[in-house]
Amino acid sequence: MIVIKGMLIGLSIAAPVGPIGILCMRRTLNQGRRFGLASGLGAASADGIYGFVAAFGFGAVIARMVALQSIVALLGGLFLCYLGLRSFRSGGDRSAEAGRSGSLAGAYLTKFFLTLANPMTILSFLGIFAGLNAMEASSSGLAVLVLSVFAGSAAWWLCLSLIVGAARKTLHAAAMRWVDRLSGLLLIGFGIYSLLNVILT
Repeated sequence: MIVIKGMLIGLSIAAPVGPIGILCMRRTLNQGRRFGLASGLGAASADGIYGFVAAFGFGAVIARMVALQSIVALLGGLFLCYLGLRSFRSGGDRSAEAGRSGSLAGAYLTKFFLTLANPMTILSFLGIFAGLNAMEASSSGLAVLVLSVFAGSAAWWLCLSLIVGAARKTLHAAAMRWVDRLSGLLLIGFGIYSLLNVILT
């Protein structure tokens, strides 16, 4: 039962469409399923770390993360704006994307740190765990829960990369240009939203 709970938590955190989802879909379209999956696993790993901290109640770590929220959100917002601008200007040129694609490790680490750039995610885990009475589990049970959270999140990214990868070959250059422009605008929008949250709070 705890495995199912953990996987559902991982799915609920990963599934909502946001900047990480857009980046993973775009990377899958431009560079293939392996890069999309590597990106998704980076996000799932960050979710697993936040789940671990929340599950085992590292209060000092949580407090420090929340205290640094503004700085991290500022850097994350600026980076999203940069990625959005680069996507908008790429014009659907897959060869250019392939030329600067980097490694699978780079794809993993980029999304890992971008996902970590939202410290408030840990509060989401705390709320979900409390609602499910997960904190009452034993240490081994909590460890299984955290691993299940990672598995649920990773399963979502695997499915997403497979589905988007299947559509990759059907998109011609003109369609890819619009995909890149739209994803670029969305990423810039998410970045500006993050920056405004820092400025106005």
